[in-house]
Amino acid sequence: MNETLLDEQRWQAVLARNPQADGQFVFAVLTTGIFCRPSCRARHALRQNVRFFPDANSAVAAGFRPCKRCQPDKAHPQQQRLDKVATACRLLEQDTPVTLDQLAASVGISPYHFHRLFKSVTGMTPKAWQQAFRAQRLRNTLAKSDTVTDAVLAAGFPDSSSYYRQADAALGMTARQFRRGGDDADIRYALSDCSLGRCLVAESERGICAILLADSDEQLLAELNTIFPHARNVQGDETMLARVAQVIRRLDRADAPFTLPLDLRGTAFQLQVWQALREIPAGATISYQRLAQQMGNPGAVRAVASACAANKLAIIIPCHRVVRGDGALSGYRWGIARKAQLLQREAKKEES
Repeated sequence: MNETLLDEQRWQAVLARNPQADGQFVFAVLTTGIFCRPSCRARHALRQNVRFFPDANSAVAAGFRPCKRCQPDKAHPQQQRLDKVATACRLLEQDTPVTLDQLAASVGISPYHFHRLFKSVTGMTPKAWQQAFRAQRLRNTLAKSDTVTDAVLAAGFPDSSSYYRQADAALGMTARQFRRGGDDADIRYALSDCSLGRCLVAESERGICAILLADSDEQLLAELNTIFPHARNVQGDETMLARVAQVIRRLDRADAPFTLPLDLRGTAFQLQVWQALREIPAGATISYQRLAQQMGNPGAVRAVASACAANKLAIIIPCHRVVRGDGALSGYRWGIARKAQLLQREAKKEES
């Protein structure tokens, strides 16, 4: 790109105090000898007195001093917060139990503010995050260990009683059932029409575990068998119809109430992505890259896309609201045409 044009774009970012430009460059003011990050709240200098540098080190080498207000030579405040959460996550991954007070002390903030910060970044409480992490480690160790007890201890549960209080709900079935690929787990399902074609709603003892879309019942049943290959997939009875009706109303209208419990089965990262998806309002979209940035893991764009693709709860977990960086529609588990239809429908609802 032409250097003059690039500098003009940088200047527009400075005028807008655009926080998304932080980390991409810094600007220095000749009359003060100070350099700042683009989002600095200080009064703007005249354009002719501004020079741009790719990073803080380049500005320092040119003889400029860092602004004491925006501290461009240090990590961005948001990055500092993300680093605190990352430090806490590493502690939670250890086998030794860690209290909330210990986590907060390790990053130098009060337990109250740490709890709010951790949940705002991960979408989960520290306790829930640790349980999800252990559940994922349990999934991995169950396939390799000789006994369930060995797997439980290797996954980080301090004893068997702690496991039985937590892991059954995390796996969606008992550990022995999980080792057998879901044998003896009952999955009830019902088939119905909706505005997006045919749909299948499945539930376990814990809640709705799958909402699938397709053009035919045969396709839906094949997908259900792929998701739960060794479970007993049985057609639901009359008592399930009222719950299915609530799901259908949400499929047809984004603002329809939905109060049914969900049986979410995924890794700690997938659960984090799915929680972030549920916070995207109807009528809005977000790019995979932006979603990864909001979650504090900008390098995890592909992992975010994979988590969206692994979503088994159409519409309820609105992965259709994630698009490419250029705004174009990308892959959707239930077809690009349905994704376009959903976004158009939600956009019209917001305009009306």
